[in-house]
Amino acid sequence: MTRTAVAIRHVAFEDVGVWRKTLVGLGYDLAYVEAGVDDLAGAALLAADLVIALGGPIGVYETDAYPFLAGEIAILRRRLESHKPVLGVCLGAQAMAAALGARVAPGPAKEIGYAPVELTAAGRASPLARLDGVSVLHWHGDNFDLPAGAERLAATAMCPVQAFRLGPRALGLQFHVEADPRRIEAWLVGHAVELTQAKVDPRALRADASRVGAATAAAGRAILVDWLEALAR
Repeated sequence: MTRTAVAIRHVAFEDVGVWRKTLVGLGYDLAYVEAGVDDLAGAALLAADLVIALGGPIGVYETDAYPFLAGEIAILRRRLESHKPVLGVCLGAQAMAAALGARVAPGPAKEIGYAPVELTAAGRASPLARLDGVSVLHWHGDNFDLPAGAERLAATAMCPVQAFRLGPRALGLQFHVEADPRRIEAWLVGHAVELTQAKVDPRALRADASRVGAATAAAGRAILVDWLEALAR
């Protein structure tokens, strides 16, 4: 039986990446909702078997500048309250945290580049166990507090909550494991101003994507499979 997955996309190049083939292989029909353009209160986001909220270069607290964020947070809150599966990545995870009442604010510094996360005991007992010894792609400046009732799964020195889950159906990842390393150039160009401001050399990021990106992507696909198979059970 075909299931539906709807991804909320904020910028074109931050899509589901390497997860697309995995979703199709698991029987999901994937569609995108373009944030700020399409109706985020539409029935499709409530009816979908899975919603994936993707990343983007804005903060969830910037609702005055980007009014659609209020609707995005609201629709995620409705899904979370209904215990419908939600997977959040970077901005998407921050929107999930905000929907659950947690504080989201600028962190101490930008965290950009490939580096590992430290798994908690809960993280090692979750699908994130696939990240043992594997780097992820960090690309954020905001941090969020752990939502009430959620389990903290991973951390870094600059970001105490790198991942969380709330029950079996809500998983938030501050980092990227979905990004296709073969398409890193789109990220480097799309975020060129941010990289310059953060004094991050795109040549180093490009080299790291070539060196470790395939392992990150493989772990990302395995995490998605493990999480979705656990949902099915």
